[in-house]
Amino acid sequence: MQIPTREECGRFIREMEMLENIISHSRLVCRVAMLLTDHLIALHVALNRDLVRASALLHDITKTRSFDTREDHARTGEEFLLQRGYPEVGEIVGQHVCLERFNPAGPFTEAEIVNYADKRVLHDRVASLDDRMAYIRDRYCKQVAHRERLRDLWEETRELERKIFRQLPFGPEELRRRLGKGRWT
Repeated sequence: MQIPTREECGRFIREMEMLENIISHSRLVCRVAMLLTDHLIALHVALNRDLVRASALLHDITKTRSFDTREDHARTGEEFLLQRGYPEVGEIVGQHVCLERFNPAGPFTEAEIVNYADKRVLHDRVASLDDRMAYIRDRYCKQVAHRERLRDLWEETRELERKIFRQLPFGPEELRRRLGKGRWT
């Protein structure tokens, strides 16, 4: 498995000319993902820390250009990383908006961690799922079909949150406070 280093991630970010606010968002998503990953690994959950780190940092790698192209940035981000020889990272990036498969009773996956971390970060702050959902609904869901799809996605995300925090010694409401206690990258 090939995983880009922090330096390689930085080169990709510069290559794609990511906007500074998207870089800040991605860094915070990475911090949230690493906090969760480190706690789960301490409980003997099998997760690849480096894979989570790179995937979280690069989850919005093509988002800046998507404002002009209107492309699906999850799919084009996956393609970008596949073309550079990082298929596992690309697969996770491709699922950061919507998981391809989710089993509430199954083992944890790196894609679940990155997907959830992204759902908890609104711009450059940790937000509740309800706040993030309201933002996505108001910004992106102009049609009834989009709102219905969002409702289904959010139910899955709530189930994912329950799956994650069932294992941890703290609840989702403590995430922001816990991030302040250490460096999680």
